[in-house]
Amino acid sequence: MRGCVRNSKALAPTMFPRLLFDRWGSLLGRRGLASAGEPHPTPLPSQARVVICGGGIVGSSVAYHLAKLGWKDVVLLEQGRLGAGTTRLCAGIVSTAKHIPIESKMADYSNTLYLQLEQETGVKTGYVKTGSLCLAQNQDRFISLKRLASRLKVLGIRCDVITPKQVAELHPLVNIHDLVGAVHVPGDAVVSPPDVNHALVVAAAKNGVQIHEHTSVNHVMVQKGHVTGVETDRGTIDCDYFVNCAGQWAYELGLSTEDPVSVPVHACEHFYLLTKPLEQPLQPHTPVVMDLDGRIYVRAWQGGVLSGGFEKNPKPIFTEGRSQLEIQGMQEDWDHFEPMLSALLRRMPSLDSCEIHQLINWPESFTPDMRCIMGETQTVHGYFVLGGMNSSGLSFAGGGGRYLAEWMTYGYPSENVWPLDVKRFGTLQSSRTFLRHRVMEVMPLLYELKVPRWDFQTGRQLRTSPLYDRLDTQGARWMEKHGFERAKYFVPSGKDLLALDQSKTFYKPDWFDIVGAEVKCCKEAVCVVDMSSFTKFELSSSGDQALELLQRLCANDLDVPVGHIVHTGMLNQRGGYENDCSVVRLSKNRFFIISPSDQQVHCWSWIKQHMPSDSQLQLEDVTWKYTALNVIGPRAMDVLSELSYVPLTPDHFPSLFCKEMSVGYANGIRVMSMTHTGEPGFMLYIPIEYALHVYNEVMSVGQKYGIRNSGYYALRSLRIEKFFAFWGQDLDAFTTPLECGREFRVKFDKGTEFIGREALLQQRQVGVRRRFIMFLLEDHNTELDLWPWWGEPIYRNEEPVGVTSSSAYSYTLERHVCLGFVKPPQTDPGAPTVVTADFINRGEYEVEIGGHRYPAKAKLYPFSSLFAQQRRRKDDMELSSFQGK
Repeated sequence: MRGCVRNSKALAPTMFPRLLFDRWGSLLGRRGLASAGEPHPTPLPSQARVVICGGGIVGSSVAYHLAKLGWKDVVLLEQGRLGAGTTRLCAGIVSTAKHIPIESKMADYSNTLYLQLEQETGVKTGYVKTGSLCLAQNQDRFISLKRLASRLKVLGIRCDVITPKQVAELHPLVNIHDLVGAVHVPGDAVVSPPDVNHALVVAAAKNGVQIHEHTSVNHVMVQKGHVTGVETDRGTIDCDYFVNCAGQWAYELGLSTEDPVSVPVHACEHFYLLTKPLEQPLQPHTPVVMDLDGRIYVRAWQGGVLSGGFEKNPKPIFTEGRSQLEIQGMQEDWDHFEPMLSALLRRMPSLDSCEIHQLINWPESFTPDMRCIMGETQTVHGYFVLGGMNSSGLSFAGGGGRYLAEWMTYGYPSENVWPLDVKRFGTLQSSRTFLRHRVMEVMPLLYELKVPRWDFQTGRQLRTSPLYDRLDTQGARWMEKHGFERAKYFVPSGKDLLALDQSKTFYKPDWFDIVGAEVKCCKEAVCVVDMSSFTKFELSSSGDQALELLQRLCANDLDVPVGHIVHTGMLNQRGGYENDCSVVRLSKNRFFIISPSDQQVHCWSWIKQHMPSDSQLQLEDVTWKYTALNVIGPRAMDVLSELSYVPLTPDHFPSLFCKEMSVGYANGIRVMSMTHTGEPGFMLYIPIEYALHVYNEVMSVGQKYGIRNSGYYALRSLRIEKFFAFWGQDLDAFTTPLECGREFRVKFDKGTEFIGREALLQQRQVGVRRRFIMFLLEDHNTELDLWPWWGEPIYRNEEPVGVTSSSAYSYTLERHVCLGFVKPPQTDPGAPTVVTADFINRGEYEVEIGGHRYPAKAKLYPFSSLFAQQRRRKDDMELSSFQGK
């Protein structure tokens, strides 16, 4: 193979879809639509309900699913020929082995859809169920794969952990000498991507979708924040909805809107190799091989193999100027492909004598966090996006098209897609320089071993607190959330954690004792945590409009005296959490809203969506105006009392109360009696110009009380052992307050028809179908056993009933605590349809970590003393306590 690299005769990359375009032209011509070969294309309609830009497999899937849901007047536009972009050249692998559950669900649906398309349309899609093999060359990789296998099984995807010998039995070419194990997913498949695209187009056209090739979208028209139409090079189409499925051009297309839309994607070159048929042709049903440690994938192709990979030094492209209309294949780069070729020959040595057919090089789009992008944009209503597939477009197109079509039809998809929501990003992730640097990190990470709580290295120090440099010199180790730097923990002087033991990455971490000391200080003395990354809004009005809006948006009662703090959820019509926040009433018509860091765009969009367009309401994002210090611990009151000369005892400063006061020399500090962890203490919201002064004063006075810095890992342990749910991890748009023990934060009788009220009343009447539970691991050795991190399957009486959403070691209980939702097993027809306290308490539970199950004690655990005054329904808790444990 090596000797044939530079002299092999390469076929022109345009040969693959030639017959496909002939079929498309025939089909579209029969339907009177614009065809690639028509000299006089059919005129565009003057109006439509929705216009989809992008005729690849993603856009075609959206059109197909909208038509299936009964949409009429759907127009699909493609600037070149249908499927002439990435779809034409992608490797054709449909893999469900994804580390994010929603992505596995999308891929599993795509697999099922592609299998049935041939029967539905009569178009052969090249579907072959091959199965896939994910190989592990070391124990850490094998642990990662076993954790993945556990999650896939809970999703109903068959998955087997196998030995190297079994790998050899399944694939004749794989060299197994350096393998420690593998995971086999029998249901994975390969297809012909252009033919799948063709089948989707045929089905969409039969259901009334109008399809026009050689039509470029130049401009999306917007009025008052809503899509009104699109301008193309062939005329204007008035429409109510627009879907950006433009792939690598999605970024530029977003900027062409009157109100620019941020679609943070960036393309890199992606390579794969084709060989001629082997001496003993490889059978089509041979499993796809993913050698993650070798950074390559291999599948059978016309008796030979197709092999590509994700190199450590990717090549970003298309950073300036207008991109080509159709991908014609880019220049070969054998020197760049050499490491992947070497990895292929190490894994399959017998290929050394085969003849190379061609090296394909084409652009592939990547996102800043390795997850695709979907949903309605923040700035323009009716403008939807589906793209940034990170080289998994074929696997995600079917499921992504389905969820987006549901979203457009019903206002929400059938699954929680927050990990993929376009509103998880802000404009800060749209810098071309940021994207170029980040995708150079993202592309190699697709096959990199990702240990728990790993962090991106590029695009850092983008958003920082005024205290960043001060904390950094004191040993802070940083993580990033929504572009904001946050301290994980503080390394004491003289201790070096730079050389981590990589063999223990899934076990007890090196920071265990450091975080334990911070937790102890929070419980016995006083700690300071910089929590400036929290999203902060101010909502005000000249009259009662601000209160009226919040009363409609929030389930709790916001009509409280000035200075009071209300913890509440902003719910959707299903009763699920769109936001979980704390709201302070600063004055009669002015409110301070505190939300999680990654809610900045989503929460803003949710509030603006429900604000009257001609109201006197004013919503301001003040996140950057305030530094937030969390002063936690029993001595916090002593520290602040010395600095403010104001009594801070519960009699003078009750729980969940806010006062504006002086701290040191600084005025106008919003001091709140809450900590977000259940421990005693205060939150200080400090105007940024006073941040360093207040921090220095707090640390100086606190020395005699044993004060120290603390990070988010300690906070995580504290909040999980207190059974505090966190939005984005435990709570989402499908979780209701009744399911997570927060009914006491819902005021049904406050006199306002808040959003979600009817759904909650109905749920309260019939009962909840799942319930948020705390699990205490038993017979689990913290020193030697694998740790739970998140996503571990939960079993009740040997039946899968859920997965963990958060996990942490509790230094108080001296064991691991997992939080997660439990619902009756679907495999048991006699299981109850609702989850009661009796159902929870009568079960025997286990949590599976990397294939091994550990006994766990389920607790309907009461909230901390911070909320002890709130009465809860008796069946919401188990009366046994943790005293003595």
